[in-house]
Amino acid sequence: MFPSSHPYAFLALYIAIAAAFPLLLLAVTWIWRGIFQPAKPNGIKNATYECGLPTDGKVQIQFKAHYYLYAILFLIFDVEVLFLLPFATVINETMPVGALFAMLVFIFLLAEGLVWAWHRGHLEWK
Repeated sequence: MFPSSHPYAFLALYIAIAAAFPLLLLAVTWIWRGIFQPAKPNGIKNATYECGLPTDGKVQIQFKAHYYLYAILFLIFDVEVLFLLPFATVINETMPVGALFAMLVFIFLLAEGLVWAWHRGHLEWK
């Protein structure tokens, strides 16, 4: 084992290795990029590029927040339903009352989120 008189020496060694490993990888990547991919800037590379055509009009497009809200609501209700799968697999076996209560609270909070989104009109396509 690791001989040391201090009880936290192994933890300090672990933290040092955990901090040094990503820094070492970043340094190797930086050296690799400098050797195999040197920067060669020129006018064409530094020019604004948009599908090979010069820009015409406003280049920044503002998307409606509803699209992002639909995506977030889909992720919430899609991923959260996966948390019900472990409960569904053990529902026929002996399940503690606390687990059943936790599942019911979870379903209630999920339904409350759905009612809130529906009440606020976030589920209506505009």
